[in-house]
Amino acid sequence: MKTNNSESVTIGTLSDNMMLLTIDVGNTHTVLGLYCGECLQSSWRLHTDRDRTADEWAVLVGQLFQLRHLDFSEIEGVIISSVVPPLSGTLGEMCRRCFDLDPYLVSAKSDTGIAIQYDYPHEVGADRIVNAAAAYAKHRTSLIIVDFGTATTFDYLSAA
Repeated sequence: MKTNNSESVTIGTLSDNMMLLTIDVGNTHTVLGLYCGECLQSSWRLHTDRDRTADEWAVLVGQLFQLRHLDFSEIEGVIISSVVPPLSGTLGEMCRRCFDLDPYLVSAKSDTGIAIQYDYPHEVGADRIVNAAAAYAKHRTSLIIVDFGTATTFDYLSAA
């Protein structure tokens, strides 16, 4: 993957107090992160269940929010990175019901400022795309990114 220096690596603009829910759906775990601006406020790691319905996700997320005294109405944006395609639609439905928001679904077509130089960019997982965008946003140099998920992946990011 290669950075495109003429474009921003961030997807959209976060105000200092915008409440953003990020959902990273992996084959084994789903990780939710709640950001206020660029500061992580809360995070949760859940077992990924392909059969969980939008209603079940709503109950589960609602209970997690209650534990931290949070309300659905506080969420101003949702970004989903998923390597489990069936759950993208289910989580999207949950977001529309609970937050009255359409989530941003990360894909190879997302404008992250990272040029995906693979023969078939649509085959690159959303997890690898957000890893590359986040790593470059933080370090602004060429990097090797290692992700020890269900599958261990290595990606080279060129700053050139």
